[in-house]
Amino acid sequence: MAGPAVPGKRVRADTVPADTVPATTVAEQRSLGDLVALAVSDITQLVKFEVDLAKLELKEDARRLGIGGVLLGVAAFVGCLVLMLLCFAYAYGLIAAGIWAWAAFLIVAATCVLLAALAVAIGLLKFRKLSGLRKTRSTVSDDLALIRRDDAVSPTGR
Repeated sequence: MAGPAVPGKRVRADTVPADTVPATTVAEQRSLGDLVALAVSDITQLVKFEVDLAKLELKEDARRLGIGGVLLGVAAFVGCLVLMLLCFAYAYGLIAAGIWAWAAFLIVAATCVLLAALAVAIGLLKFRKLSGLRKTRSTVSDDLALIRRDDAVSPTGR
């Protein structure tokens, strides 16, 4: 290490303490081309990250959709078997209550149609609860707002 500078004595450049060398900022050392290239690189990376986020959200929604569809299919199959048995029991119960056989089976059929309509309504409500890329839309909006900057601000900061 070099000691304090003595007048008349030559000091090697590699031994000069770092705090005596004039400091220049990184921004002053970079050219305009370097800054543009850096900005393009940052925007490219930002777009890549947004696409990756969209892919992750779509995979999650597809998985939920697949699981929901399979479970609805299983429930529909088992429900059909049980419903068929219950329909016969319901119809024969109405016949035992004194209703004509044709009227009893007609009442059972109308009840089945109402249950089917209810099942369709519930299924549609479940499918409407998908996220729809909520996070991706939010981050893209934030990124676009950052890139555009407010035109109302003048260069003097007013």
